[in-house]
Amino acid sequence: MPRIELSCGPIDYQDTGGEGPVLVFGHGLPMNETQWRKVVPLLKGYRCVLPTLPLGGHRQPMDPGADLSQRGVALLLGEFIERLAMDEVTLVLNDWGGGQFLVSEGRAQRIARMVLVACEAFDNFPPGPAKALAAVCGIPGGVWLLTRLMRIPSFRKSRNGYGGMSLRGIPDEIMDDWFAPATRSRAIRRDFAKFATSTPKRETLLAWSERLRDFDRPVLVVWAAKDRLMPREHGPRLAELYPQGRLVEIADSSTLVPEDQPERLAEALTDFLIQTGAEPARTRPAPPG
Repeated sequence: MPRIELSCGPIDYQDTGGEGPVLVFGHGLPMNETQWRKVVPLLKGYRCVLPTLPLGGHRQPMDPGADLSQRGVALLLGEFIERLAMDEVTLVLNDWGGGQFLVSEGRAQRIARMVLVACEAFDNFPPGPAKALAAVCGIPGGVWLLTRLMRIPSFRKSRNGYGGMSLRGIPDEIMDDWFAPATRSRAIRRDFAKFATSTPKRETLLAWSERLRDFDRPVLVVWAAKDRLMPREHGPRLAELYPQGRLVEIADSSTLVPEDQPERLAEALTDFLIQTGAEPARTRPAPPG
């Protein structure tokens, strides 16, 4: 897997390459690029770039002094995009919504459009059921305890935790991969705790949200009809907030729409891209003979 050294430490990423429009995917806590494993193969003709952000599922620890707050990770994502010299980027977020803060921080010059898929918004950082997880992470040894609890099937599959994020259920091998770095590395657990406990006050979050009105480029909001973490009313509210926002609601899905309804998500995403001027690169026919 490629790796790039940024100001706060190393970032691993996947890059499908190609000449198509660039899509950059964000993920949740403590997930990684496998969150999108069902969707990316359906996006033919696009260059899909998937950084593993330092949200606890990253494989290499960040520098001890790294700013891993919501704002800090958003700026790190912006630095990643700049360092790879990617322009006219479509930023795609699911679960973690902090990538939107590139707009509130005035660092969205390279973002041509956004796709917000059942993600944190307004003052819903972290989502209601995840607030208890964040509280545990703030206790010394809390992340270590969480990694142990995640080995217990009843805890792992709880509808008030990760079990409630997907109607289909997250495969055990995927969940194991997400939690493996924090299980084996004290430095990763340090990073995990820094991010999980970094949420600013409600007033700050709402002030940042108001700045999102300045983003005058296309935004697709994809919301899940059976989401336990992201309030259903946040979907239309987000679409209305952005001047060029539009809403698609997907039935039979919880927060992890890429897990529950990858085909429908890929279809909605492709339609939006084509309608907003990001048509996929056409596959060249094989030479005769």
